[in-house]
Amino acid sequence: MADLTVWLEATGALAGASGVGYAKYRAPRVYWSLVGMPATWGRFAFSYRSTMDVCGLTVQPSGLRAFLGRHVARREVQPVAPKIRRVRGTSTGLRVTLRLPAGLEPADVIASTERLRHAWGVHAVRVVVTKPGFVELRMTGYDVLRRVRMPRKAQPHGMAVPVALRDDGTAFERDYRNAPMALTLGANNSGKSMYQRNLVKGLAQLPVALVGMDCKRGVEQSPFAPRLSALATNPDDAASLADVLVAEMEARFDLLHLYGVSDIWELPEELRPAPIVVLIDEIAELFLISRKEDEDRRTRIVTALIRLAQMARAVCIYLEVCAQRFGHDLGKGATMLRAQLTGRVVHRVNDKETAEMGLKDIAPTAVPAACVIPANRPGTAVATDASGSWCRIRTPQVSRDEVAAVCRDFAHLVPDLPFLAPLRPSIPAPAVGAPSLVK
Repeated sequence: MADLTVWLEATGALAGASGVGYAKYRAPRVYWSLVGMPATWGRFAFSYRSTMDVCGLTVQPSGLRAFLGRHVARREVQPVAPKIRRVRGTSTGLRVTLRLPAGLEPADVIASTERLRHAWGVHAVRVVVTKPGFVELRMTGYDVLRRVRMPRKAQPHGMAVPVALRDDGTAFERDYRNAPMALTLGANNSGKSMYQRNLVKGLAQLPVALVGMDCKRGVEQSPFAPRLSALATNPDDAASLADVLVAEMEARFDLLHLYGVSDIWELPEELRPAPIVVLIDEIAELFLISRKEDEDRRTRIVTALIRLAQMARAVCIYLEVCAQRFGHDLGKGATMLRAQLTGRVVHRVNDKETAEMGLKDIAPTAVPAACVIPANRPGTAVATDASGSWCRIRTPQVSRDEVAAVCRDFAHLVPDLPFLAPLRPSIPAPAVGAPSLVK
């Protein structure tokens, strides 16, 4: 009987250990909630004071505090660490609100995130400034980007579309009110197309006009034709479309002047024109030319895009530009246009210079993170905006057929814009068989 009891105890312990190990890799949220979070919370509480000290996140006490400590409390005066105001657990990590003492700034805490990550044994630590004097440490207990699961509450709303998952487990939203113009960079097979698919899937559910520029004969954007108000599949059509958008921008400025407002959103809803999102699949196809005769067309396109990027925010015309590289090597006007694109998303790149094109002028500290994105994780990227803060994101897998089905379901939301009618794409009929490429 004693041998049987020992055998059952050993078997139970082995089964429990196996279950915990299985949950750690197959159900990380469950493992974190049951094992990881309690262990990390205890490690944090036990070592917080010493960790702040060795990481240089303490300051010398004020003269009054030092005097009271020595002569009233009769104890040794220690450096002052940030005061913990709140600790709460989430399904992906811990969030700690700290009150910074005088002499310490958020940049000091941000510079120590890597040391804090190793000290407390978590996957990542991000610092978010909540209000003057307060920061929030967002600790991620495990790699949430390994298997992307978007939060259930992440749905399109207003002019914001959830397109990816942040490394802290929250949804990354493409908000056109905060970052009206954006640039997405990345090498082949890095996830740019997947990012754009998620963007189109979300935008298709909003009352906006979608305009496509896909000079690769429309192979990327043609399946979304039922939801597109216009589509240019070659540089000549793109030039005509750019001119039409500039003319519409000027007409909308006349409307603002007529009603004495400076922004479309200040108009009454019944007078407000539909927002327009311009999706440019590969900007290099609009900049590069092979013949001198095409120089005038290139100048028209570049000038129109620069004007839209500089002024069209107030009239709700937004640019969403995708490219593999976007620098002065594309020719005149490229750098000027890039400077107007405040939202930046950089996927895996082939060289450091490409990462610097997208991030160095806004968030220099994000450049190294973009250079180490592994090739076996398509969809992973570094995202930033004009605020200078940045985060790692990864887009969920979504098929082109799924996005095309959403576009068909919400085709009734295509706004009535007569000026775009000549460039409205024809809806392709379902393919019966694969056509021959040789005639």
